[in-house]
Amino acid sequence: MTTHYDRTTYDGGPAPSSWGPPATAGPAAAEPATPAAPQAGEPKQPFVRRLWRGRPEDPRWARPAFLGLLAATLLLYLYNLSASGWANSFYSAAVQAGSRSWKAFFFGSLDAGNAITVDKPPASLWPMELSVRVFGLNSWAILVPEVLMGVAAVAVVYAGVRRRFGPGAGLIAGAVLALTPVAALMFRFNNPDAMLALLMAVACYMVVRAVEDGRTRWLVWAGAAIGFAFLAKTLQAFLILPPLAIVYAVCAPVPLKKRLGQLAVATGALIVSGGWWVAIVELWPASSRPYIGGSQNNSFLELTFGYNGFGRLSGDETGSVGGGGGGTGSGMWGETGWNRMFNSEIGSQISWLLPATLILLAAGLVATRRLKRTSVTRASFLVWGGSLLMTLIVFSYMAGIFHQYYTVALAPYLAAVIGMGSALLWEKRRETWASITLAAAVVASAAWGYVLLNRTSDYLPWLKYLVLIGGLAAALGLIFAGRVSRRLALGAAAVGLVAALAGPTAYTLSTLQEGHTGSIVTAGPSGASMMGGRGGPGGGGMRGGFGGGMPGQNGQNGQNQQGRQGQQNGNGGTQNGNGFPGGGFAGGMPGQNQQGTPGGAGGAGAGGAGGGAGGLLNGASVSSQAKKLLEKDSSKYTWAAAAIGAQNAASYQLSTGDPVMAIGGFNGTDPSPTSAQFKKYVAEGKIHYFISSGTGGGMGGSSSGTSSQITSWVEKNFKKVTAGSATFYDLTQQTSG
Repeated sequence: MTTHYDRTTYDGGPAPSSWGPPATAGPAAAEPATPAAPQAGEPKQPFVRRLWRGRPEDPRWARPAFLGLLAATLLLYLYNLSASGWANSFYSAAVQAGSRSWKAFFFGSLDAGNAITVDKPPASLWPMELSVRVFGLNSWAILVPEVLMGVAAVAVVYAGVRRRFGPGAGLIAGAVLALTPVAALMFRFNNPDAMLALLMAVACYMVVRAVEDGRTRWLVWAGAAIGFAFLAKTLQAFLILPPLAIVYAVCAPVPLKKRLGQLAVATGALIVSGGWWVAIVELWPASSRPYIGGSQNNSFLELTFGYNGFGRLSGDETGSVGGGGGGTGSGMWGETGWNRMFNSEIGSQISWLLPATLILLAAGLVATRRLKRTSVTRASFLVWGGSLLMTLIVFSYMAGIFHQYYTVALAPYLAAVIGMGSALLWEKRRETWASITLAAAVVASAAWGYVLLNRTSDYLPWLKYLVLIGGLAAALGLIFAGRVSRRLALGAAAVGLVAALAGPTAYTLSTLQEGHTGSIVTAGPSGASMMGGRGGPGGGGMRGGFGGGMPGQNGQNGQNQQGRQGQQNGNGGTQNGNGFPGGGFAGGMPGQNQQGTPGGAGGAGAGGAGGGAGGLLNGASVSSQAKKLLEKDSSKYTWAAAAIGAQNAASYQLSTGDPVMAIGGFNGTDPSPTSAQFKKYVAEGKIHYFISSGTGGGMGGSSSGTSSQITSWVEKNFKKVTAGSATFYDLTQQTSG
């Protein structure tokens, strides 16, 4: 017997509360009734019992299985967490600053002296900064909030799928999300993408709830979630607005006039939740706040619509380290086109179940095509599937800065569609079209899993054959056994699920085994994701890094890889990077382990030798002598030191705990401070040391840029000091020159 749910039935029949016999469809217009309110005086179950048992209409295994899924996700993501150290030291330095200065907390400053901000809004930093204020500055305090966001995202996806398709479907969706390699990477990393993915999942959940009963409050919460997501990663949060708004405008069970009014109210909630901070920053006198990192005119709006906005689509990002393909389909950020998510650069991060997802999405829309306009079942496919397709299209064709880990935004949508589609087809499995489609989804997952595993042929070489054979066997079982025996059908479904998840699970476990540091990280084993293609600087794409530098880019940043990517493709960054001074960015961008030490044979190139200066995407190795030098009398200065580029400055700041000014922001190309401002700071005794980058021109800026002007002035006028193998200039001691 199939259990009925409150608001959780199909629009044409009961929901799959268990993997039981197929339900018989009812009238197309049938909708679940609103559950009866609890009777007055009805005894309330103890909280612990309700927590463990769940809703009375749920099967007994549902809530324990859900709690087990959350616990397993938590333990999985906490495993070996400290191996990543500071992870992306760019954001860790901002967290350190925000934990010491409320002004830095509010603005997202890179240092407690509030010289310049990160190149994103600060919302993603706030949970980490609060954690550090409570638990102190350490890797766990920074990264555990990201883990908790991952667990919360799994819970939201489960809840969204369970409401209409049953707990079995919810568990599948939650497990798919938890075991997606790029999700396991980014929910253990301190970039803004973890918060973005969570809030986008919350928005989808809220919109489906709004379609269920037409209540304004759910739509308002959805708008608030997207608005707050804007404060995590600006315009990327708005990618799913078109499908969400269209679905509600068409499917909500209220008159059209009211629907439009509700959407207007939700838009207001979005503007308020995302705009309050923007308004304060824009109205705040520029002279008393930090410079807006990533902008060229000290404007957050310019940053939003330029470098972090439309520039990402066109490839024309002012102040960036390099453009994209400019619409040509190839560029330093990889190939663009319909197959981008499947290629060798990105495929192993997210695409394991993407072919099956597209099949199940199409099947879900076909199966619900005759249901009435207000069908919540169809609306669920349109909300989650529409968000998936919209984000997928933009990611596939954007010509600007694009990193593999951006694809974590797709993971919640993909997982939800897998759960919903598999449940719907399972219920209809005795219909020939449904059993064949479900089998096709399993075969697609197995075949594509074989292809992805074959790209790293030395990694678990036997697994690809088990995945392929298991998937084919499961597909045959779903087509033929489903008509004969429920047990055989369940067995076939279990084999198919294992075959589909085996590849991503293996890559996820490989991801957990290694630490990940720097600005570009990828999931999976070494060699699983090579960025670049034809267009990267240095003639070798980005396999060995920008300009042939960046050894150990693939997630481990040199750790346990001996920098072999840089050695093979870029000779440690010593070759010229076609337009980037000093050979690639900052002369070589050394591969690093979690402590920041150079990574083996592909270690530091010019300007990074011996752990002196860092690079654009990785920080510097800070010796004990350098740390001691900067800490001496640091309390007398606003900034213990200044360095070109944020990663370089971040390493010294995290090592000493004292503010270090990042000249030029992340890329070293922002006009902050100006040469005149820097000279004024020095004259006022606010900066003690200048950290030499060894390149003379900064982190990718031209020889005539602000960073180069400051460097030249310092080198001509101040005393050089050596600490370990690093070079500093004492800005309190002028030379005769």
